[in-house]
Amino acid sequence: MKNKRKGIILAGGSGTRLYPVSIPFSKQLIPVFNKPMIYYPLATLMLADIKEILIITTKRDALLFKDLLKDGSQWGLKIKYAIQKEPKGIVESLIIAENFLSGSPCALILGDNIFHGNNLRSILKTQSEKLNENCIFTYYVKDPERYGVANYKNSRIVSLKEKPKKPKSNFAITGLYFYDQNASENAKKITPSNRGELEITDLNKLYLKEGSLNSIKLKRGYAWLDTGTFDSLIEASFFVSTIEKRQGLLIASPEEVAYRLGYIDSMQLKKLADSYNNSYGNNLLNLLESNE
Repeated sequence: MKNKRKGIILAGGSGTRLYPVSIPFSKQLIPVFNKPMIYYPLATLMLADIKEILIITTKRDALLFKDLLKDGSQWGLKIKYAIQKEPKGIVESLIIAENFLSGSPCALILGDNIFHGNNLRSILKTQSEKLNENCIFTYYVKDPERYGVANYKNSRIVSLKEKPKKPKSNFAITGLYFYDQNASENAKKITPSNRGELEITDLNKLYLKEGSLNSIKLKRGYAWLDTGTFDSLIEASFFVSTIEKRQGLLIASPEEVAYRLGYIDSMQLKKLADSYNNSYGNNLLNLLESNE
């Protein structure tokens, strides 16, 4: 069955935690080692076999994203763009995306989240094919009070809490969410929090109350990185650099993912690789040679 799930990348906001670096442009355009930050969530959606993707950003940054990503056809994708006039919470992205989704289930990912793991492709693809399911991805952290937290009982989520002072578990809710075809309608039911935002935790609570929220724990062997601060940005760059240099692997390269999944052929990959006169292009050429 053809996967009809569509993808949304939220790349808006002001990125104040990365000022002054992010003053002139979106933080999702800042490099994480050898790629723009937005390549990482884009590749994550691609690994879930999602080919129709909406980038939600600011009016100022939309042209920059279009210049970088274009319409996605060079990677076998269909990329569209929408404007978020001002940050009103993650849930607003589902309302903005209503016409784009047109009743399709979706995967929503935050533009500063990086996921990596050997079996990540299998997990994402399997979950993406469950079109009527709602699923969040959780990750064990030492400082859960900084995140939305999922509390489990017998491997099932029993409660959710946004940045609790006394967390009941160490499982943080990551910035990747799979929702059914009712996501936009349910998003409209959410009211602003005390800080004036439409909170994603409230939407997840709605699905939890309905009994339709599942979760996947990303355990040992997986990495989840939030690149929203200077320290985390540097840590993420070192992480990617270390793996790519030591193992000769490319992490979150849209060209590589598109080629491996059959979205583009070897001639198209070579053309893309030749357009980069640097080590990134050489890595793509090495990929071609290793598959001959």
